[in-house]
Amino acid sequence: MRQAGRYLPEYRAIRAQHDFMTMCKTPELSSEVTVQPIDIIKTDAAILFSDILVIPEAMGMHLDVIESKGPVFDVPIRSVEQIENLQLEGFIERLDYVMQAVKMTKEKLNNRVPLIGFSGSPWTLAAYMVEGKGSKNFDIIKGFVYNEPAAAHKLLQILADSVVEYLNAKIRAGCDAVQIFDTWASILSPPDFEEYSLQYIRYICENLETNGAPVIVFAKGVSSYKNLAELKCDVLGVDWSRNIGDVRTEIGGAKGLQGNLDPTILFAPKEKIRAETERILRSYGTGAGHVFNLGHGITPQTPVENTQYFVECVKELSKQYHAEAED
Repeated sequence: MRQAGRYLPEYRAIRAQHDFMTMCKTPELSSEVTVQPIDIIKTDAAILFSDILVIPEAMGMHLDVIESKGPVFDVPIRSVEQIENLQLEGFIERLDYVMQAVKMTKEKLNNRVPLIGFSGSPWTLAAYMVEGKGSKNFDIIKGFVYNEPAAAHKLLQILADSVVEYLNAKIRAGCDAVQIFDTWASILSPPDFEEYSLQYIRYICENLETNGAPVIVFAKGVSSYKNLAELKCDVLGVDWSRNIGDVRTEIGGAKGLQGNLDPTILFAPKEKIRAETERILRSYGTGAGHVFNLGHGITPQTPVENTQYFVECVKELSKQYHAEAED
């Protein structure tokens, strides 16, 4: 559920020698840490090592990723003039390092597993760009959309067009699937979610040139999946706060579902990890359409052996649910 690495000693050894953005912008490093979990954890897919904020960074916003604080824009967007001054022309060329990382990673994977590329949703990108960093209540971005709705929608449409171009480029470069992360969907009320987030995700899904590549949409903390189920995508991510079986029932099997083990379960004893894995499998039930995953990002202190054991449990225990579906 989060790209390689931060819990792996092999990743940390590389990270100790390079700052985060250097790793993102160096295809050799990005591809190396992308492949690490395939070799060590034995997951069934790889997710490209990158960051959602490479898009605004390529538009001219100076980005620092600080170890103890996370991403920080030193000059956040607070006006229409700043939106109009974003460097849109040629931004995708400035992201060529991502496409080179995709190609290099595909070579290293050598068709062992598929490669997933990702982007933040327009709303989540805008939240960071306007706040300037992560926030507890996101009052600055919410105040911005309420007081400057025209400017907010201008920014969100710019980002929606940019995400379409970015993900299409990733697919052309070789990504086998793409995922849209709406990490901050949970801070919006249902009507605000429709206005400021979902309509732009819908626009992206309708304009992607997938060439058969599955599209995954993960909107963290949403209260309902019915509107999400109408998107032109293949899979919906489900965070750990929801019962995945209830979501399957809610959407009537309209989409595949991805999720949704609470990542902190990986700190538990092995019997608890196994029991929770089986509970989620049982909740989803038999049949196809379940991509077993965490319900949000893995945390840096997660024991590697517990992560390996979790993957082993999924591979072992899921077989009976496929077998029951075939009977």
